[in-house]
Amino acid sequence: MVRRKRLDDSDCPVARSVDAIGDWWSLLIVRDAFDGSRRFGEFQRSLGVAKNILTARLRALVDGGVLASVPASDGSAYREYVLTPQGEALFPVIVALRQWGEQSLFAPGEPHSELVDRRHGRPLRALEVRAADGRRLEPGDTEVHKLPAGD
Repeated sequence: MVRRKRLDDSDCPVARSVDAIGDWWSLLIVRDAFDGSRRFGEFQRSLGVAKNILTARLRALVDGGVLASVPASDGSAYREYVLTPQGEALFPVIVALRQWGEQSLFAPGEPHSELVDRRHGRPLRALEVRAADGRRLEPGDTEVHKLPAGD
C-alpha cells in the first residue's frame, strides 16, 4: 500500500489544513457534527462508514483538536464527540463546500438539501471573500506572501 505524503510540516496553510481534515470522511464527520450528531452510532448510521475507518477518523479529529470526546450528556457510560472552538471555526468551510456543491453539482430542479437561517427559514447568502476595506475580492485580486519565521 502506498502511504500518503504528510503535509503537517508544510509552510502552506492550505496544505496543512488538507492534511488535518482533507479526506472526505473527516469533512463529512464535521458536517454531521454541525448537524447535531454526537455519538459514534449516529455518525456511522449517517455515513455508512466501516467502524474501523470511523474510529480512525474520529481519533484523528480529536487528536487534531477539531472534536473533543466528552462524557455522554445523558449520564450513560457512552462518550460523545463535540466540536471544539477550532472545529466550529470550520463552519465557513462547510458552508462554502455546500454552496459550491449546490451551484456546481446539481442539475436545475434536482433535489438536494439546503442550509437555511434557523430564525427566518431562508437560504444563506452566498459566501464572499472581502478585503479589509469591504471590497469583494476575486482570485485575481489576491496573491500569496510568504512570511519569514517569527512573524
